[in-house]
Amino acid sequence: MTAFCVMKLLCQATRNENRYAKRFFGALLTQTPQKRVFSPFWMVVPDPDPRKSTVFGLTQPFCTAEKSHTEPKRKAAFGSVGRRIPYRILHVINQDGESLGNMHRAEALKLMDQHDLKLVLLRENAEPPVYRLMTGQQIHEEQLKRAEKKKASPKPGVVQKELSFSSAIAKNDLETKTKQIAQWIEKKYHVKVTIRQAKDSNTDMFMLFDQILDNVSEKATYLSKPKVTREGVSTCILRHMSDKELKAYQKMEKQKNSTVKKDENEDLKSNELHQ
Repeated sequence: MTAFCVMKLLCQATRNENRYAKRFFGALLTQTPQKRVFSPFWMVVPDPDPRKSTVFGLTQPFCTAEKSHTEPKRKAAFGSVGRRIPYRILHVINQDGESLGNMHRAEALKLMDQHDLKLVLLRENAEPPVYRLMTGQQIHEEQLKRAEKKKASPKPGVVQKELSFSSAIAKNDLETKTKQIAQWIEKKYHVKVTIRQAKDSNTDMFMLFDQILDNVSEKATYLSKPKVTREGVSTCILRHMSDKELKAYQKMEKQKNSTVKKDENEDLKSNELHQ
């Protein structure tokens, strides 16, 4: 009888244990995985020798979330990298644009110090990465060129129209082109104007650009100022003025007209006195 009671109690305990285990592990399985952050902890493991003990610890908290390795790498701004060069072997170009071949970074830094120059990263994805030795003036000029190029490139959503003609263009044709530019500017398009120097023409292309701008100056201004792109060819880009620029232009024109009117009145008074 006693043995039967003991067996019954053991079976009941086993059933209870299985039920509680299923309830516990079932709840864990149905939970959505969450990011868990564990704080730093210290654990002391006792040693048989009471004078010794081993200490384990985490110096930083850790997280169960997976780290993303696909974050886009920001493009570094063009300029001197100083002495922070993460690559051992570099391909170096001197300040005149001539290749000096591959060399250890220590040798490149030595050249930089000897000639009082600065190292600039040109192509990081090349094998090995390409660096150039440049003066401060060269770096500044290159930064200005890149800024001008970035400024001149049309922004997403902005329409850019192009117009090209010869410096020997007839007056009537130039007026027609200017009217077309004014219509595009009114629609807030960017307008790229290209002028080719005619063989037998002595017309100054930059004066033509200024003439076009004068005719549309109430709404337009230079996005990219006139410049020579190659021999015999010059370009500029016009854009619509911003509201702030328009207000400043109108204020300036008003002051100019007021000054002219004042001068005319003074001339009239002077003439009357002389008469």
